[in-house]
Amino acid sequence: MKKLLSIVIVLFLSISLSAQVPPSPNDGGGAPDAGNTPVGGGAPIAGGLGILLALGAAYGGKKVYNVNKRKFVE
Repeated sequence: MKKLLSIVIVLFLSISLSAQVPPSPNDGGGAPDAGNTPVGGGAPIAGGLGILLALGAAYGGKKVYNVNKRKFVE
């Protein structure tokens, strides 16, 4: 019974999620020169992406360092 209930819930959620209306192709602004710019404008993501990559590399390096340090101690 629980398995049937979970299947029904999953099917109901998948059908309701696929019935969403797609967003409008323009930014919704009434300006004639607005064109089809995205809602957030032309915000650059390169700076934030570089910071996230550097932090991820530092975190991974720290994890590798700790594993190697633990191997030499034992």
